Amino acid sequence: MKIALIAHDKKKPEIIEIAKKYRDVLAEYELYATGTTGTLIMGETGLSIHRMKSGPLGGDQQIGAMLAEGKMGLVIFLRDPLTAQPHEPDVSALLRLCDVQAIPLATNRTSAEIMLEALKSKIFSLEGVK
Repeated sequence: MKIALIAHDKKKPEIIEIAKKYRDVLAEYELYATGTTGTLIMGETGLSIHRMKSGPLGGDQQIGAMLAEGKMGLVIFLRDPLTAQPHEPDVSALLRLCDVQAIPLATNRTSAEIMLEALKSKIFSLEGVK
């Protein structure tokens, strides 16, 4: 099962903290991330992550393509709602694809931790999700 990890610049410290806290849970899955986010998480946790391009350079779209093909089981996308993003249409498309494909999506730390806790305690499973 595949999990995408994405974070806007001001949210990168948060996603790193989450990845450290849930390293053992995340290690059970095939991880994908946009460029800088993936590099930072790998450096801090040692997790193996397939890195895409950075978000503004098409990384969001690359992960979106995986969503469209039903190849992603969970998306953690820590968004910065207070800063304008130059690639906002790509972000909106990615969020829409999660809804269309019924893929669980966490857009803030609390929802990300709830989803990872559910995976950790086996309350929720990504089994059956491509």
